[in-house]
Amino acid sequence: MKQALLLLLLLFPQWLWAQTATLTGTVRDTKQGVPFASVAVPGTTLGTTADANGRFTLAEVPAGTVQLQVSAVGYTTVSRAETLQDGQRKELDITLTATAAELTEVVVTGVSRATEIRRSPVPIAALGRREISLNANTNVIDAAVRGIPGLTAVTTGPNVSKPFIRGLGYNRVLTMYNGLRQEGQQWGDEHGVEVDGYDIERVEVVKGPASLLYGSDAVAGVVNLLPGLPSGPQGRLKGEVLSEYQSNNGLIGNSLGLNYQKNGFQTSLRGSHRLAHDYRNRVDGLVYNTGFREQTLTGMAGVSKAWGSSHWYLTLYDNQQEIPDGSRDSLSRRFTRQVAEGDADDIKNRPLVSEKELQSYAIGPLHQRIRHYRVFTRSQFRLGAGELHLLLGAQQNNREEYNHPTAPEQPGLALRLNTYTYDLRYHLPAWQGFEATLGSNGMGQQNRHRNATDFPIPNYDLLDAGGFLLLKKPLGKLELSGGLRYDSRWVSWQDFYVAPNAATGFDGAATATTPEANLQFPAFRRRYQGVSASLGGSYAASSQLTLRANLARGYRAPNIPEIGSNGLDPGAHIVYLGNRDFQPEFSWQQDLGVLWHQPTLDVQVEVFHNYLQNFIYQARLLDEAGQPVVIVPGNTTYQFQQSAARLYGLEASLNWRPAALPWLAFNNSLSFVNGLNEDARLLEQQGRDARYLPLIPPLRTRSELRATLPARASRLSGTYLRATLDGSARQTRYYALDNTETATPGYALLGLGAGTTWTSATGQPLLQLFVQVDNVLDTAYQAHLNRLKYFEYYAGSPNGRSGIYNPGRNVSVKVVVPF
Repeated sequence: MKQALLLLLLLFPQWLWAQTATLTGTVRDTKQGVPFASVAVPGTTLGTTADANGRFTLAEVPAGTVQLQVSAVGYTTVSRAETLQDGQRKELDITLTATAAELTEVVVTGVSRATEIRRSPVPIAALGRREISLNANTNVIDAAVRGIPGLTAVTTGPNVSKPFIRGLGYNRVLTMYNGLRQEGQQWGDEHGVEVDGYDIERVEVVKGPASLLYGSDAVAGVVNLLPGLPSGPQGRLKGEVLSEYQSNNGLIGNSLGLNYQKNGFQTSLRGSHRLAHDYRNRVDGLVYNTGFREQTLTGMAGVSKAWGSSHWYLTLYDNQQEIPDGSRDSLSRRFTRQVAEGDADDIKNRPLVSEKELQSYAIGPLHQRIRHYRVFTRSQFRLGAGELHLLLGAQQNNREEYNHPTAPEQPGLALRLNTYTYDLRYHLPAWQGFEATLGSNGMGQQNRHRNATDFPIPNYDLLDAGGFLLLKKPLGKLELSGGLRYDSRWVSWQDFYVAPNAATGFDGAATATTPEANLQFPAFRRRYQGVSASLGGSYAASSQLTLRANLARGYRAPNIPEIGSNGLDPGAHIVYLGNRDFQPEFSWQQDLGVLWHQPTLDVQVEVFHNYLQNFIYQARLLDEAGQPVVIVPGNTTYQFQQSAARLYGLEASLNWRPAALPWLAFNNSLSFVNGLNEDARLLEQQGRDARYLPLIPPLRTRSELRATLPARASRLSGTYLRATLDGSARQTRYYALDNTETATPGYALLGLGAGTTWTSATGQPLLQLFVQVDNVLDTAYQAHLNRLKYFEYYAGSPNGRSGIYNPGRNVSVKVVVPF
């Protein structure tokens, strides 16, 4: 023991000692320096911003081979590997070209170490701050959907978007904020992710099973929302003021961001506020109860030194979101509002909503409030030639839905979810070309009802843990990677009783001895376990052509509603019934990709096939006569089902920049997915109506023509003009059983945009302006994944239109003032 301790003491200084170097240089285009370009080492906290002449210095870079990523507004991101010696000061000359595609970008999500997109066997896509800023977005998921093929969203109004990847969503898609898994009530339809969209610098999306790295709930993929790091000059306070207005729903957004760094110390702070009234389309007019009010505060403080780095994050999120229900007057089709409950609520004779209410920014009595708090730390320690990564986090999600018009202060749903997360990874020193990573991650959860009257799920406790091994081996032009993982999840809850509460006049939580108590959730305890695996490779056939393939097995334990729900979710207007006997889902997905990259042309084609065992989905509950079961009047009843399922499809993109017109870019993308139910018994009984899976997006295309004016000796830089065309084909492959879904017509939406940056005489940016017009022709359309499409109380309507339509024409103006 003494000898071991002595050896430990002798080695400890060596582990903490890290050799470093300094990178300096100039970022330029073909003629001159690119002002204020960003220079960073992905996967670390190392980064800086070039000055007005494109000069930069990046100190305390670890010796050895590092990936350097350089980006700037209006230019293609450049990634390059640099080999550094201890104490070296290396001068670089980096040339950027006008925007094309981003196949050479470096990503950190879904891979063990920072990797170029085209060398990852797992399909990964990325969207940077520049592209996010160009679009008019009401939330960050909406922004990502516009820019990443294969990513869609189920929406409930303009500010609620739940990500779907290749036809799978909810708890099958893991959403992360800077590597911390986002844990809210993500099983529900009616609220999105609790993140400040103005704070997101980059979105990375893994398309396919990512259970190997992240465990359960990543069986369909990962959406990682990455905030920016301090990037200003040493010892100077930097920041920006952002203001935004959108005409369709009167959205007003304001945000102030600050950052500072000196001698390795880094800190940042951002506060944002957004509010909007009801949105508009030319079929429905202003859609009642679709406004929202959102406030966020994000802070970070940390240190980056030769031994590694450690950063602490704190985020506070508060959102009040109105709850639409779609009730109307049967003849005028004007929206009505609920003022009574139960038998006293005559849905067909509710009072009309006034024009003043529709245009008001005040949040209506029927709304939800989501408060989400996070505190977490990310640390990296260089231990000789190895590296240890540690993430520890705690978060609390408070969700309240106010659905009682006669008692507006009484929440119908009130849940508090506490989650504690860890993620530990050790990158072993390279050995004979092998790169290995050992890791473990997991979480503990406690979800409790508060002062509620509706109880769709039980109080529950959850414990999740898993360990994994990843290996990567380059073999000349071929690079192989793969790994293995084992997970366990323990879920339990106690008997949960509900009884009438005389004080409120509604049901409330009770004990077994409470008069008229009803046992709504009998006690439950179970362990789920599964093995995840992945094996793939990329082959650089030439400097232009890359081929890649991957086979992955994903695992997902059933979520709480799927096994335990037994009640009304008031915001969704659905009574959910679970099944305590469900087994975990397992998926086998095969991916093949071809990527062609050259200065004027990028082409990418990805095809996939995904077979899922024990796939869980919702279906309406019918009685023996085949009629829908109604447990709560005015609300539909769904019961979860389980069967095999199969999904397949492709994503393709073609980005062209003519050599004769280097300022012009023509970008195109296409995505298609089909989902089939493999339940032979159900298909035999119900036929074609049950053939397809629910919530499968139609064929989607997007084309953009963008002109970025060449840099000249003027006060304007990065000036661009753009036209976009978003197309969605008619969806006839839908889950028709019990009239759950209906066919959706196709549509095409035209968008126009322009922007520029006003600079000082020395090239310092003074103001950025972005103008975007979406749905220029004010097309009336319903997206297939728009839940409001099915918010309809009548079998027919005077204008032949059913349900609620998506937003109409929207003019957005965004101004950013850096300082």
